[in-house]
Amino acid sequence: MSVLPPFAGISTALYTPFHPNGRVDEGAFAALCDRVASAGSGLVPCGTTGETPTLSDGEYLDVVRIAVDVAAGRVPVIAGTGGASTEKTVAATAKVKELGVDAALVVTPPYNRPPQVSLLAHFRAVADVGLPVVLYNVPARTGTNLLPETTLALAADPRFVAIKEACGNIGQIDLLVERAPERFAILSGDDSLTLPLLAVGGHGLISVVANVAPRACVAMVNAGLAGDLERARAAHRALVPLIRALFATSSPIPLKHVAAQLGHCTPTVRLPLTADAVGAELSAELRRAMEAVQRFEETLG
Repeated sequence: MSVLPPFAGISTALYTPFHPNGRVDEGAFAALCDRVASAGSGLVPCGTTGETPTLSDGEYLDVVRIAVDVAAGRVPVIAGTGGASTEKTVAATAKVKELGVDAALVVTPPYNRPPQVSLLAHFRAVADVGLPVVLYNVPARTGTNLLPETTLALAADPRFVAIKEACGNIGQIDLLVERAPERFAILSGDDSLTLPLLAVGGHGLISVVANVAPRACVAMVNAGLAGDLERARAAHRALVPLIRALFATSSPIPLKHVAAQLGHCTPTVRLPLTADAVGAELSAELRRAMEAVQRFEETLG
């Protein structure tokens, strides 16, 4: 592929670190943003991985502001603004636009499960804010699948720049790759399906794993986009055990456990999640998998 869409490549769905007392650890978050950006990944604050439903309005804006400040134009910042209410999603999108983000990541509204015609109206209302929109389809969490014909109808509008596709169906993803405008990026929302997505002509990844293994994830995506599927496959194989372990229970519980093992933050999550969901066996599996990825990253130079 000679010319990639503007939002092609890799971004990281950032976790939100907390102090043991539950308050946001702004220093640890800034350090996370810098590690990820320095590896060549864009920043996605306040998505699912960021435990956004548990953040206060003030915490939410502070987290986005830190990401914008640390990125300092080096990499794009795509702030999660989606929710079950169109009015609140529009308001959040307007606020992060003022903070200087590059785009909004807008999930299909969870819980109320709008039909496809209603999804069109919802997303178009958000796009009226004037900030580029990255669609986010994750039916396992929202209960609604953004169907390809709906995505393609939105993709025809230049206000929509990409989709984070986590439907788990490579056939659905391949249909988007085949029919979407060239300027519209098809991004994996599932670390384990990134290699197949790149192989069929997709454009990148919004990653959970890159929070703790940014260099390996960047290497995989860059190799895939360059057409070097052998190198991309080697990175994928190195990452697979870690991917499996990180999703052995509800994310981001295992992710924060690994981050704590690395000394980056505490394993603290906010209710209704609890850190004790990672037992001794999973903890050991996470450590082994992370050490294997670190050995792979050493080969990258």
